[in-house]
Amino acid sequence: MYTAINLKQKLDLFSEQWSPKIIAKLNDCHFKLVKLQGDFVWHSHKDTDEAFLVVDGNLRIHFRDGHVDLAAGELLVVPKGVEHKPFAEAECSVMLVETAGTVNTGDASGNLTAKNDIWI
Repeated sequence: MYTAINLKQKLDLFSEQWSPKIIAKLNDCHFKLVKLQGDFVWHSHKDTDEAFLVVDGNLRIHFRDGHVDLAAGELLVVPKGVEHKPFAEAECSVMLVETAGTVNTGDASGNLTAKNDIWI
């Protein structure tokens, strides 16, 4: 059966931040929605690129040598192995596209590591 995925409806299903939820799979990649606010941890993903598409709000992604500001409708791909740290002053909603099984904190760990492979 063919069914469109409504991002707003999916985002309304959860409130926790920094906890990506899978909404679709394309080959070996997952499309995930996540709500972000505040600082995340410095991390990298050694084996996969990671795409950030801002659905609502504003997101800054820090790199060791600079940063990129993203507004709703803007996309950034962080190449595999590049250390980065997302930050959102106010809550924003983001779609992530990354290889299935990717842990949100990559090579880092701690209390912001979310349960992986949660579908909504």
